[in-house]
Amino acid sequence: MRKLKLQELNRLDVEGYKASTKIPVVVILDNIRSAMNVGSVFRSSDAFAIERIILVGITATPPSREITKTAIGATSSVDWIHVDDITDSLVQLKNDGYTIASIEQTDSSQSLLDWGLTAESKIAIVMGNEVDGVSDEALGLSDIAIEIPQYGTKHSLNVSVCTGVVLWEVCRKIRVV
Repeated sequence: MRKLKLQELNRLDVEGYKASTKIPVVVILDNIRSAMNVGSVFRSSDAFAIERIILVGITATPPSREITKTAIGATSSVDWIHVDDITDSLVQLKNDGYTIASIEQTDSSQSLLDWGLTAESKIAIVMGNEVDGVSDEALGLSDIAIEIPQYGTKHSLNVSVCTGVVLWEVCRKIRVV
């Protein structure tokens, strides 16, 4: 066994990536405090070829040294916008046929493992603030709350790790290869 060299991975360049088919997934970062978490979400979003990221409120935006450090170029490949308020974006996504899924522990959360998705699913995933979680405004507009099963003593995962786990599972369930 040997590690592959970068050129052996046959990855798309930015232009090729931009022209490639994306899965119908939008990631919404709801007032994320850490720019490094934002950069990590960009990198995961590139890896799973999602449509775009919506950065809300205090969430850091490119260009930012901390985002660049963890995104390693994904801010150029993944489409993104910044909005001050989450409400209009969620309403527009609902009108466009997206299911709004907040990743949050609620009294009616469904396990990520049990979330039934198909290749036709259009999903907007709301990731909440590192301390306060998904905002009440976003939760109120959500169609579903999803949580990742956890078996240890901590009640949550880091938001960028959580996003990666959710994107992997969503991509696994809806990507048509």
